[in-house]
Amino acid sequence: MLKAAVLGLGTIAPMHLNAISALEGVELAAACDINPARRQAVGPEIPFYTDYRRLLTEIAPDVVHICLPHYLHVPAAMAAAARGCHVFCEKPPAISAAEMERFAALEREHPALKLAVCFQNRRNRTAAELKRRLDSGQYGAVTDLKGVMLWRREKGYYDEQPWRGQAAKAGGGCLFNQAIHTIDLLCWLGGPVRALRSLSGQLLDLGVEVEDTAVASLAYESGARGFFMATLANYTDEFLQLAVKTEGAEFVIEHETLYEVQPQGRKVLARDRRLTGGKAYYGSGHFTLIREFYQAVKTGGDGYIHIADGAESVRVADAIRRSFH
Repeated sequence: MLKAAVLGLGTIAPMHLNAISALEGVELAAACDINPARRQAVGPEIPFYTDYRRLLTEIAPDVVHICLPHYLHVPAAMAAAARGCHVFCEKPPAISAAEMERFAALEREHPALKLAVCFQNRRNRTAAELKRRLDSGQYGAVTDLKGVMLWRREKGYYDEQPWRGQAAKAGGGCLFNQAIHTIDLLCWLGGPVRALRSLSGQLLDLGVEVEDTAVASLAYESGARGFFMATLANYTDEFLQLAVKTEGAEFVIEHETLYEVQPQGRKVLARDRRLTGGKAYYGSGHFTLIREFYQAVKTGGDGYIHIADGAESVRVADAIRRSFH
């Protein structure tokens, strides 16, 4: 039986707790949060800590889920790895390109450990099917990509958790806390980005330090071009809009559906599984990703999203963020 611990019991933690409870051969051994009131999220029978270092020492979990504020991801991962724990880290894996290099180095320094990042949108049926088709080569090279995230956040969002609006703790606003998934898909599908031009800033007056809107033009090493836009000033939270054009085809993901754009109209290729028990726009890939990670821990395989796999998205987000003014 693998012992799992969850560090941080905030907004995203229920996705991890539900996955742990549904997996065979895995048990929740402990949880941690600096707010003692949050122990109710796991129940009185689960050991609860307000110091994750003490948890690591006393519980010695096999796997640690890091659901902490962004600036604690790398320190917590380093502490867990030093104690021989496998790590499943929420996004973003780091809050800067420089810190991302430290995290990637940690993976190299501990080859016996599994260190994963939660970019669950890669496991949505639509994104996975699109990736499969692009990798098949039957449509030619990718020439153009577009990723658009249109969400809404108000002042109460930052008042609830003030670290979200602090650049030193969050890394950024929409770029690191919401649209990092969109950026990750653009990098996963299009490959490394050679250069970019961007604008980022605040359309909203919420009294925070971080950006709420960003736009960028991407130049990929392959020669493809990309367009990215994200905002928290929309009227609601919409589903991701993604488009990829190749030499021989055009694909669009809208409203949780993958289409191939054909002269006679759009052909449906895949639909995402609807998420239950969470926010629909999170995507439905959390459980799939966590299940794959535990399978790799049990078997020694590598069928999960490695920390190094998330490096490009952090590098791109960091470069766009530097244009904030």
